[in-house]
Amino acid sequence: MRALLLSLPTSRFAMLPLCAALTLGLTACGDTAKLPPGADMGATPTLPAPVRSLIPTVNIAPAQGWPEGVMPQPMAGMTVTALATGLDHPRWVYTLPNGDVLVAESNKPPRPDAGFSIKGWIMGTVMKRAGAGVPSANRITLLRDVDGDGKAETRTVFMQGLMSPFGMALVGKELFIANADALVKVPYEEGQTAITATPVKVVDLPAGINHHWTKNVIASRDGSKLYVTVGSNSNIGENGMDIEVDRAAILEVDPKTNTRRLFASGLRNPNGMAWAADGTLWTVVNERDEIGSDLVPDYLTSVKDGAFYGWPYSYYGQNVDVRVTPPRPDLVAKALSPDYALGAHVAPLGMVFAEGNSLPASLASGVFVGEHGSWNRKPLSGYKVVFVPFTGSKPSGKPVDVLTGFVSPDGKAYGRPVGVAMDKRGALLVADDVGNVIWRVSGHVGR
Repeated sequence: MRALLLSLPTSRFAMLPLCAALTLGLTACGDTAKLPPGADMGATPTLPAPVRSLIPTVNIAPAQGWPEGVMPQPMAGMTVTALATGLDHPRWVYTLPNGDVLVAESNKPPRPDAGFSIKGWIMGTVMKRAGAGVPSANRITLLRDVDGDGKAETRTVFMQGLMSPFGMALVGKELFIANADALVKVPYEEGQTAITATPVKVVDLPAGINHHWTKNVIASRDGSKLYVTVGSNSNIGENGMDIEVDRAAILEVDPKTNTRRLFASGLRNPNGMAWAADGTLWTVVNERDEIGSDLVPDYLTSVKDGAFYGWPYSYYGQNVDVRVTPPRPDLVAKALSPDYALGAHVAPLGMVFAEGNSLPASLASGVFVGEHGSWNRKPLSGYKVVFVPFTGSKPSGKPVDVLTGFVSPDGKAYGRPVGVAMDKRGALLVADDVGNVIWRVSGHVGR
């Protein structure tokens, strides 16, 4: 294979048929997970030796959508309904105090032309098969379930003309939206079904190549500060660290002075954030790819002000990634280990703490996590919503499946979970960006 790649023609157009053939054949390449199920999860996951290969493992569930009459499967004792269907790549959900639900219908922004490469061609083709190739609607939609039957009777365009919007946070009468390139705000009055005001920029956010474009925002308990996630511009810094400034990080924003500072770094692609009862900030992080189906576990962790979590120089604490040059042993020595492994390549995006929910008592204390699903692992992992139980302020035990059935028996993706949130009645909401649905999971309909 190495000899074949070295002999490839350099012309972009001459390479197109060959790239297509390579893409179709990639599922026959790469390694298979060897760890026992669950060994890559929990507070002390097993970390085997890295597996290196010229061509990475590519194994993804091609996007199909939900056939008529097919739905995801909730855990025993729960019910799932479609709060809304027919959305356009819904990525994130946010519940307003009056019970209205905001949905960010979004996808990656336009990317500057970085030139042609075999790897870029292959990855672009694979991501399209996964359902990530649709244009961004750049819209936020409002859903309102008036009678509490688990189905939204009202659907309105709340905001449009945004730039790949993702996270949302209401502070007083201001709604903050994390676009791919900036944190913006608009005035909001309770009960509004549409915003016509022009968004005002609070701070710029790192943009550009946008290898990881999603940016989430959460407010501090007193509303004085905002915290914004920014993913890396690469897998392991291969595009140079000069374009990674304030990336792979959580930024703290002061909305009164329109300034930002680095809060925590070395987090390759953080997305969901939530506050624990003790006031600690938690996040879920997508770790690096291309060193085997068993590495590296994606994770859930508390986040400390000023802390460094390893990326790109090390993973899961101080395990050095020898691919990264030049090395930084000084930073590796400072790298903190995350609190809890969710499993290799599960791609956690959404997270929310259980709060006054209508779900079974076994789900009363812990975190719900939306796992978007793997592309760099055999067999597939993720593609479900799990619950991580907490005892006090720490995770305890292995993840529990809450919503499954997103992959068909023949390996197609009916849907892929992204954002999760609790609604006003205590049910769990799940954004499904391939199925174009917002799912509602509760103890029974109407709760």
